[in-house]
Amino acid sequence: MENKDLKSKILWCSKQNKGIKLVKPNDNLSDAYLKKSNNSLKSMNLNAGAELYDWAVDAAYYARYHSIYALLQKCGIVCEIHDCSINLIRLLFDDKLSEGLLKELENSKKQRVDLVYYTNRLLSIEEINKNIESAPKFMLTVEKIISELNVDDINKIRERLKRVLSN
Repeated sequence: MENKDLKSKILWCSKQNKGIKLVKPNDNLSDAYLKKSNNSLKSMNLNAGAELYDWAVDAAYYARYHSIYALLQKCGIVCEIHDCSINLIRLLFDDKLSEGLLKELENSKKQRVDLVYYTNRLLSIEEINKNIESAPKFMLTVEKIISELNVDDINKIRERLKRVLSN
């Protein structure tokens, strides 16, 4: 995605009711969302084992989403619009998350939407299994980023977002 296009999406998100807001960084909320992420992984595995693939895909997405939300909380950024949160991660952590992992997050969201809302859009078991199998690695990568962030890193991330929002 072109950087200018991404920045315009971020600006749009900042103007929405439940869009992007800067708050005080919160380790407790970050930890709570990491716990939710791990619980989603457990749910994913249980549902996949029971061949409840729509719920397994749902949980695989939320395992990823809660981990990125934990990352945003660690930095004092809140956003309740999923696409906006994903765009924030793409903008602010493009140096720490590979394009492949960013695409994986977006694809996981698309699979979730397809299975939950459009039951006529069938996914192959191979697509579903790839999504399920890659979720733990995604989470571990985000957890590592969170654990390595220091106050200076957080301040730089917040300043970068402020610059985008001030345009």
